[in-house]
Formats: sequence, structure tokens, C-alpha cells
Amino acid sequence: MSIQLGILIVYVVVLIGISWWSTKLQKKASGSKMLSYLLAGRNMPAVVICVMLVGLAVGGASTVGVAETAYNAGFSAGWYNAAWGMGGIAVGLFVAKFFRKMSVKTIPEMMGLMFGPKTRFLSVVNQLLVMISITALQYVAGGSILKALLPDIFTFQGGLITTALIFIFITVVGGYWASGLTNIINVVMIYIGIIAALINTLGVFGGMEVIKLTLPPPSAAWFHPISGLGIAVVAGYVAVMVTMAITTQAVAQISFAAKDEKTAKWGFLAGGLIILPAGFLCAFFGIIARSQFPNLENAAMALPTIAAQLSPFVGGIFLASLWAADISTAVALLMGCSTLVLEDIVKKVYTKPIKKEHELLVSRLTVLGVSLLSFLLALTVVGILRTITTALAITTSFTLLILSDIYFHKLNRKASGFWIVLLSLLLWVVWTYLPQFRIGPALIYMEWVGCGALFILFAIFAKEPANRLVPQVEK
Repeated sequence: MSIQLGILIVYVVVLIGISWWSTKLQKKASGSKMLSYLLAGRNMPAVVICVMLVGLAVGGASTVGVAETAYNAGFSAGWYNAAWGMGGIAVGLFVAKFFRKMSVKTIPEMMGLMFGPKTRFLSVVNQLLVMISITALQYVAGGSILKALLPDIFTFQGGLITTALIFIFITVVGGYWASGLTNIINVVMIYIGIIAALINTLGVFGGMEVIKLTLPPPSAAWFHPISGLGIAVVAGYVAVMVTMAITTQAVAQISFAAKDEKTAKWGFLAGGLIILPAGFLCAFFGIIARSQFPNLENAAMALPTIAAQLSPFVGGIFLASLWAADISTAVALLMGCSTLVLEDIVKKVYTKPIKKEHELLVSRLTVLGVSLLSFLLALTVVGILRTITTALAITTSFTLLILSDIYFHKLNRKASGFWIVLLSLLLWVVWTYLPQFRIGPALIYMEWVGCGALFILFAIFAKEPANRLVPQVEK
């Protein structure tokens, strides 16, 4: 057995053990079993809130994806994660305490409380469109990582299936507690793996000065913080990440699960700060790959190509860290998707109260169903999924409407919710399928201008105010 495979097996065994142990926390919960499974009984401490956010943010796009971008654009590719970190800090400063105080379970639930059932239904459609697609891509990323780094053992399909089995086991068995506790291991593994691999890589290729000499001139441009991508793209990263961090279900659910309001706030602030450097560290792998392997046919192979040059031990740690990044993101997304389906669809269709002894079973069956659906999507429609992920910008409507409830409620009108959420979805459709009508360098700009203008028109001409969000009674 190779050292890399041995390290990977040890890591998987630890994750399975933590997931199994998490079931004890669910059994000890005195309240609703469903609440314990989906939101860890709203009892997560700040350190778990912190690693949940970091684990969700630092996934395949933050490692393999950033190195791919840096292969052509240099150090500025790291802004992907810096923007994510800024989004986490914005949540901590402006909405985390409010979300925890409301005692809700989903973003569509909040939209329904303000604007009615039609807006809630449309909101859950929008949220699921984004989250199931991104979840499915995590399966694909996991399969790609295993195939690239252990080609003698895994085919792409074999890696994808192995990845899916681990994702599904952690979420179905351990629920939200398992997601949080495994992320403590995952986040530590991610940063240790990245830093160890970077040090080893610099040693293999003779140090940074040698690498600079072999980069296409001017070598200094590869390390400029902005010029590689340009200010418009960097600003677009920040706008998208701050917008989606506030109201994507998987992120908001972390606030909902916090022990109290202060825990939610400080967990997000700490998590945002820890996320900030991850992308810039991974950007170095792309730059080094450009220096040493300038003729790669596919820039996405930048990081796997570098990883293949590492010593067996460091390579094994790095493999586990890349997979940890993928798992940490996918498990949080799966729990978010499943909570949406259970709270906003299953409970609305099946209106009878669920018996307490059946709550855990219903929750697990829902998670299993959503997990299998996203896995089937990963197997069949990868090209379409990559297109759909641009839909992150449609969270603009949720962010605008929820911030308006918190900070300028006098302008919030009940009739506006449905139409602003619908406009956000339509703008994404136009951007994706009618590119001749695009305005601006990124969809997020069209979203904020369009939704903002419609919000102002309703504020001027409509009369009935939207309902205020108030803390809900726990059921």
C-alpha cells in the first residue's frame, strides 16, 4: 500500500468515527430530534461555527480552482477566497445575530414570513437551483482529485463514487453535529496540507528566486495583487461573495445553529479572518506550475501536477487536505439542501404533525434522497451544472429584502417580494442564455441594479408594508 493511500484511509476512518460518535449527541438531545439532526439543537459553540464557515468556503474551487486561475492570472486569483472571507465578516457584523435571534430554519421561511407563501415557494426553488448544483459539483471535484493523485487506484467514476459514499455517510448518519465536528479535523488538515505542500514544492524547484527567473516576463506582474484579474473582476468577486454569504441557505444555516447570538457573530468573524489567506496560498501553486510546466494543455491540472512532485508523505497529507476541502464544503451544502426540502417542501405537502419517534427517520430519509439526487446530477449533467453555478448571484434578491427588513423597513412593501425574487431569477436566465443582452462585466451588477430599481418603484407606488420579521416560537 502506498503512503498516500494509507494516510487517506486513516483520515476517512477518523471521519467515520466522528460521524458515528455524533449520533450520541443527537440521542442526548432533550428537544426535537429533527432540530437536533438538522441544526445541532441550536447549540453549536463559536469554534464549531468558525470551522463550519471555513470548511464551507475552502472547497475544491478554493484549491484546485484558484491554482487553475493563477496559472494564467497570477497571485490575484487568491481574491476568490479573500472575497469569501469578506463575506463571512460581513455576515458576522450585520446579520448573524439577527438570524440567530429569529429562530427560523431556512431563508425561504423568512421570505414567507415577510411576503407570503408564493414568495416562499419561489425562494426555495431559487435556493435549491443554486445549492444542489454546487453540491453535485463537489462530487465531481472529489472524483477528479482522487483520479489525479492516485491514478493507479481510482478511475474518475471510482473516485466519484467513493467521494459520494463518504459525503452521504457523514450527512445521513451524523447530521449537522457530524458536519461541524468533522470540520474541525478538515480545517486543520486543509491548512497543514497546503502549507506543508507549499514548503516542499519550493524546496523541490529550488526556491522562489529560481521560480521567478523561469516565469514569463515581467515576473513581478505574476505577484501583483490586482493586475492579473483586473479591478472589475476582483470587485465582482467581492460583490458576489458578500451578497451570497448573507443569504445562501448553507451559510445562513450556520447562524441558525449557533448556541446564541454572540456565538453566531464571533464565530463568523473568526471564520472570515481564517478564510482570507487560503486563496493566496493556493495561488502560489498555480504560479509555480506556470514556471515549471508552462505547456500544460489544461490549467486545471496545475495543482495536481505540482502535487505529483511532492514527497510521498507530504503528498499523502496534501491529498487528504484537498479531499478534506471538498468534503467540508459538500457536507454543509447537503445539510442545507436537505433542510430546505424538509422544511419548505415536505412539511408543506405533508401537513400532519410528524410523530416525535419518526422525526429522525424522516430527516435522514430526506437527506438520503437529496444526496442521491445530487449524486445522479453529478453523473449525468456536469456541463449544465457548471453553467448553473453562475446562479449564485440570484441571492441578490434575498439579501436586498432581508437587509431592508433589518435596516430600512419603512421602504419594504409586501407586494415587492415575489416580483423581486422572480426578477432575480429572470436576470440570471437572460445572462446565461441571451448573452447579447448582458450589461456590465458580471451578473452581480445587473442583479443589484435591477432588483434595487424594482425595490424603489414598489417603495414609491405600493402602500401595504411587508410584515416585520419577529422571533419564532421553537416547535
